[in-house]
Amino acid sequence: MDILVLQRKGLSQRQIARKLCISRNTVKKYIENQGYPERLNSEMHRPSLLDPFAGNIAAWLEEDMGYKATWIYDHLRPMGFSGSYEIVKRAVHEIKEERQRIAYMRFETEPGYQSQVDFGEFQIEQTDGTIGKIYLFSMILGFSRRLYAEFVDRCDLPTFLDCHIRAFDHFGGVTEEILYDRMKNVFIRKLAGKDKFNDTLVGFALHYGFKPRVAPPYAAWV
Repeated sequence: MDILVLQRKGLSQRQIARKLCISRNTVKKYIENQGYPERLNSEMHRPSLLDPFAGNIAAWLEEDMGYKATWIYDHLRPMGFSGSYEIVKRAVHEIKEERQRIAYMRFETEPGYQSQVDFGEFQIEQTDGTIGKIYLFSMILGFSRRLYAEFVDRCDLPTFLDCHIRAFDHFGGVTEEILYDRMKNVFIRKLAGKDKFNDTLVGFALHYGFKPRVAPPYAAWV
């Protein structure tokens, strides 16, 4: 949800920062600059057949940046859009490009609030000349940027969760929430507009007292 929308609803800068998992300074700068203008809403934007549907497109991409231009075009046609697919394709590309640029900005979180987990795959040449795989688990604290990392030889869920436990021991505690990429060990699909997580991970999170979150598509680690 947009920072300016939350402000209009009466939330304080501190409340907005906590809800969106960003620093108060980021919220303050965003409000002072009245947000980051997107191309569809720019005053410099030329009149287009797509203008009446800009809000619909923004809402769909706010829900899931994975929606493709073809899907959006097919849903706009029954709503009365008479323009070409190319217009929609260009608009969707520009919005995603703009939001991806914003995603590369570093958003600091409050101490103890969020950590970020990644699980990468690497190929190695073994002593007998064959190529094998190893996996790198990493957890980084959103505020201090402290890092825990270890290599493991499996990518199954039990190994993934064991890595969490060792990271918790290393840091001496658990953050309120953990942000994940859309890895198959974590994220299953969107269901009714909400992220559906692996049931085992959900139980693990309840046991250790953190909330799992999944990063939006195209978003870089912050």
